[in-house]
Amino acid sequence: MQRLNKEYYTLDAVSLAQKLIGKLLCRKIDDKVIKKRITETEAYLGESDTACHAHKGKTKRNAVMYEKGGVTYIYLCYGMYNMLNVVSGEKDSAEAVLIRGIEGYDGPGKLTKFLNITRELNNVDLTSSNDIWIEDDNVCLKYEKTPRIGIDYAEKEDREKLWRFIVRQIKPKRENS
Repeated sequence: MQRLNKEYYTLDAVSLAQKLIGKLLCRKIDDKVIKKRITETEAYLGESDTACHAHKGKTKRNAVMYEKGGVTYIYLCYGMYNMLNVVSGEKDSAEAVLIRGIEGYDGPGKLTKFLNITRELNNVDLTSSNDIWIEDDNVCLKYEKTPRIGIDYAEKEDREKLWRFIVRQIKPKRENS
C-alpha cells in the first residue's frame, strides 16, 4: 500500500476522478483505521464548468478549491449531508473530485456519515494527515462513464459531460496480471 503523493493530485479533475476509482479511502476514527475502496467519483473542472462550485468565482465556501491539489473540500449539502471532495490540479485551478461512493456505501452522504467525515476535515492535506488519506494498492476496477447527477442548475453542455465514473460490480483485477 502506498499513500498518494502531492504530484498525483495535480492531475486535472477529470483524469483524477478516473484514477481514484479503485483506490482506498482511509479514515482513522479513534484507534481504528477503516479502508474502503472508492467506487464512484464525479469531476468538477473550474470556473468554466457551470456545475462546479467555483463557476461564479472564489468565495469563502469554495476557497479551498483554489488550493493546489491534494486537500479535502468538504461542504454541507441540503443542510444535512457532508460531501467529500478531493481538490485537484494546480493552485488557482479550482477543480475537485466528488467522492460519490465507496464499497458498501452508494451515496456521498452515506459514505461521509459512515466514515464520520465532517466539515472539521475541510482543507486537510491528504498526503500528510493521520485522520484521512487515500492509498493505492494497485487494484484496477472497470468503471462506466455517465453524465453527472444532481446538477440540473448547470448548462446543458455541462450536464451532458461524461464526468461521473462508477463501478457497477466489484471484481478486483491487479495491474500487470
